[in-house]
Amino acid sequence: MKRRDFTAGVGLTFLAPAIARAAPTVKMQETPSLAEQVKAGSLPPVDKRIPDAPSIVKHFSGADGAGRPGGQVNMLVANTRDTRLMTLYSNARLIVYDDQFKLQADILESYEAKDGREFTLKLRAGHKWSDGKPFTTEDFRFFWEDVANNSELSPSGPSVELLVDGKPPKVEIVDERTIRYSWDKPNPYFIESQARAAPLFLFRPAHYLKTLHGKYTPEEEILKVHKGSRWANIFRRQDAMYGNSNVDMPTLNAWKLMTPPPSQRFVFERNPYYYRVDEKGVQLPYLDKVTFTVVAANLIPAKAGLGESDLQPRYLGLSDYTFLRDAAKKSGVKVLLWEKGSGSEVAFYPNLNANDETWKKLNRDVRFRRALGMAKPSANTIMPRSPLFKPEYGTKWATHDVKTAEKLLDELGLDKKGSDGVRLLPNGQPALIVVEHTSEKADEVDAMTLVRDHWKKVGIRIELKPQTAENFRLRTSSGEAIMTAYAGVTTAAPTGDTSPKEFAPVMLGGLQWPKWGLFIESKGKQGEACDSEEGKKLLELLHQWERSTDDAERRRAWDEILAVNAEQVFSIGTVNAVRQPLTVGKKVRNVPEKGYWAWDPGGYIGLYKPDTFWISP
Repeated sequence: MKRRDFTAGVGLTFLAPAIARAAPTVKMQETPSLAEQVKAGSLPPVDKRIPDAPSIVKHFSGADGAGRPGGQVNMLVANTRDTRLMTLYSNARLIVYDDQFKLQADILESYEAKDGREFTLKLRAGHKWSDGKPFTTEDFRFFWEDVANNSELSPSGPSVELLVDGKPPKVEIVDERTIRYSWDKPNPYFIESQARAAPLFLFRPAHYLKTLHGKYTPEEEILKVHKGSRWANIFRRQDAMYGNSNVDMPTLNAWKLMTPPPSQRFVFERNPYYYRVDEKGVQLPYLDKVTFTVVAANLIPAKAGLGESDLQPRYLGLSDYTFLRDAAKKSGVKVLLWEKGSGSEVAFYPNLNANDETWKKLNRDVRFRRALGMAKPSANTIMPRSPLFKPEYGTKWATHDVKTAEKLLDELGLDKKGSDGVRLLPNGQPALIVVEHTSEKADEVDAMTLVRDHWKKVGIRIELKPQTAENFRLRTSSGEAIMTAYAGVTTAAPTGDTSPKEFAPVMLGGLQWPKWGLFIESKGKQGEACDSEEGKKLLELLHQWERSTDDAERRRAWDEILAVNAEQVFSIGTVNAVRQPLTVGKKVRNVPEKGYWAWDPGGYIGLYKPDTFWISP
C-alpha cells in the first residue's frame, strides 16, 4: 500500500485501508427525549448513533446505580468563562483516570505503549461528533499538520508535551482508526497529558474547522461570515475545545452548549451521538439538559443552601458548611463533604529568588525554613490516598515544636529581640515578613491568621498583603515578594506515572523558586540558573523520572523527590485534610456520598462521571 509522507518538519505518515464495522456489544434502548426525532427521520436510531463498541460504564459512583434518562439540573457559576466547567464535568478524554487514579482508555477503544517512546492509539469504530460526522484519525491529522505545525496558529510549534529534547514525534496514521506517535527517547508526559483536567487535545473537528482555515477556505469567504481581520484570528477564537464557548463547534462531550456567550444562563443539551452507555443499553448521559446560571460568586453559597442549585460543586468553601447544613433542613438539599485534593488549604512559599539579600539568605537557609515549619502544625505534601505517600512526608519538620523552632532561629543569629518580642535581623531591623497573597477567601485568611499567631510565639512577625493575581505573579517572579501564600500542592494524589514537575524548580509558577523555573521554561533566555545543590538534585531526579521506562525506577525517583522536599521544607503548609462541601438537590441521584474533589486529577466532579447522575421522579 502506498504511503504518504509529510516531511516539512511535521513527521506524519498516512495509510488508509477500509474499515470493517464491528457488531454492537449491547442491545440499545432509545432515549425517550430523542424518540420523536428518530421517528421523524431527523435523527438516526440509537444503535446507528453510538460507536460499534461503545464505552460501557459498568460501575457507578453513587449508591443509586443505573438510572433513567431525562430531566435537567441547574448549577450556579460566577462568570461566562465557566462554560469550560462542562469540559471538566464531562471528562471526555482519550484516556481518563478512574476513581482509583488508574489510567484507562475512554474515547479511545484502546492504546498501547512501547518502551515509553511509542504510543499507538485506537479509536472506536463508528464514533461520531455531536453533529453526526465521523470522528476519525483525519481529526488528528488535521490538528497535527494544520494547527500544531501551522506557523500562523502555533508560532512556537507543538506543545512542550509533544517534544523530547526539543524534537517532535513521528506521527503515523495507520488507518481511519489507528494513529501512532513515536520518539527516539521516552516521553513520560504524553499519556498523562491526555487525562488532565485541561488536556492536551490531539484532535479537532476537522470538517468544521476547515471552513475557518486559510488552507482549506479562502480568507475572503471566512471574513464574509465572521468578524475579524485575518482568518487565523477567527480560527483561534472559534477553536474552543477546552473553553467550550462556541455553539457551532461539534463536541464529544456528554452535553453540547446551545447558548452563545455572553449570557446569564447557559443551556447544555445532551449529545445524541455520545459514546458512553450503561450496562442496560441506555445511552448516556441520563440528563437531557444541564444549565449554568451566572450569579455573583459571593451569593452562590446562600442560593445553593436555599435549593436554587440542583447540584453545586464549585464556589463553596468549608466556611460555608454551617450555613449550608442549617439551610438544608428547610430546603431539603443534601450537603456532602468530600476530601479536598490539596497538599494544604494554603501554603507559605519563602522566595529563594528574593531580591532582598537579607531575606534571600534567610529563605535559603534550611534551618530558617525548618523553624517556620515547626512553628505550625502541618506540612504541604501529597495526601495519604496517593500510593506514593509515606507518613514522614507529612510530619518531617512539621511537628508543632516551638522550643526546637526557637533553637533553630537562635542558631541562625536571630537570637536578639526587640521590646515587642520580635526577633531582630542581622541588620538590626525587626524580623517582619510581608506575606503576599491573592485571595481574601475566609478559609484561606483564617489559615494564614493561624500561622501568624504561631510564628509570633517564636518571634517572627508577619503582615498579610492581598493583591490582584496579576500583581501577585509579577512581584513573585521579579523577586520583589520575599514570601507568598497560595494554595498547597495540586499534585496531591500522584501515582508513579504522574509528572513530579510541581516538586522541582522547572516552572515559573513554582512560587518558591520562580526565577529558576523561568530559566528552564525559557530555555535559559530569562530568569536565573539554579545555584542550589538541593535544587540541582531535584532537577536530576526529575530527569531520572523522565528517562525511565520502568515503574520501579519511576517510583524510586518520586520517593527521592518527595523526601528532598520534606527534608528541605521548600514550602510550609498550614491546614490539610480539609473537606469540600457540595450540595445536591432532593431529586438528584448517583452523586457519591464520599469523594475526592480536586482540579487535577479529577476535574472536580468529573472523576465520578456526571453523565451517570440522574433525576428521580
